[in-house]
Amino acid sequence: MRPDRQTGFTLIELMVTLAILAALLSLGLPSFQGSLRSNRVATTTNEMLASLSLARTEALKGLGPAGVCASTDGATCAAATDWSGGWLVWREERTASGVDTVVVRYIQAKSKMTVTGPEDGIEFTTQGRSETGAEQIDLAPDDAGTPLRCIALNATGQTRTLQEACS
Repeated sequence: MRPDRQTGFTLIELMVTLAILAALLSLGLPSFQGSLRSNRVATTTNEMLASLSLARTEALKGLGPAGVCASTDGATCAAATDWSGGWLVWREERTASGVDTVVVRYIQAKSKMTVTGPEDGIEFTTQGRSETGAEQIDLAPDDAGTPLRCIALNATGQTRTLQEACS
């Protein structure tokens, strides 16, 4: 071996490697965006189902009605069909001074998600039934892509998830 010989990459080898890497990234990035969108919809759907289940459980305790409603501040219900700002789970408690509404849990807004629900929220009776009857909640990514989810709540308080927009 000659002691004055240099080792390493040439500029041409580096440029070819970067070109191949750029081509691979351009193929893989769009499918990764789809995975992120799908994960965001699944997470929001699961949080909504958990909130509905928690509200129904609170009502079944027999202390008073409970429900889920749109909320942007985490303290009060907002009369709006746009639940994208967040939602809260509440229950009523009877006290010596009257009836108090207690916030059980607040779920903050999810970025890049549109959630549409009933304007007056969903209320459960102490028997676990939906006071407001059958209701639907739409979940969709902001970019109007798929996947779409529809959470259908029947009058008995049971939920069903559909992989399409609510009709």
